[in-house]
Amino acid sequence: MNLFELKVEVESQFVPEQSDPARQVYLFGYTVRITNTGQRPVQVISRHWIIVDGNGRQQEVKGLGVVGQQPLIAPGETFVYSSGCPLSTPVGSMKGTYWAVGDDGEPFKVPIEEFVLAMPRTLH
Repeated sequence: MNLFELKVEVESQFVPEQSDPARQVYLFGYTVRITNTGQRPVQVISRHWIIVDGNGRQQEVKGLGVVGQQPLIAPGETFVYSSGCPLSTPVGSMKGTYWAVGDDGEPFKVPIEEFVLAMPRTLH
């Protein structure tokens, strides 16, 4: 088992009440679960998202922390947060990276696997 290891799981959903397809505004919410599967505490320092819409347009979002926090996650614990992403198409995707630091002070990258953002009944 690694001393410093995080597992990232993401669930996304379309938010119809905050979307307006007539104006090409599609809002998606997503919930992220970051679980410390290592043996030592880990702090999430920053994020880097790559967002791609259905037309292949790419947007990058970088910043400190997640939802205004830099959570310290103890071994076996999970930090959960929710956020949102507007797109101009009914389908898109997100992927990215977290930067975290262990109690030894060394930063390391945590990949966030690509996940789909899709309005219901748009994928066949």
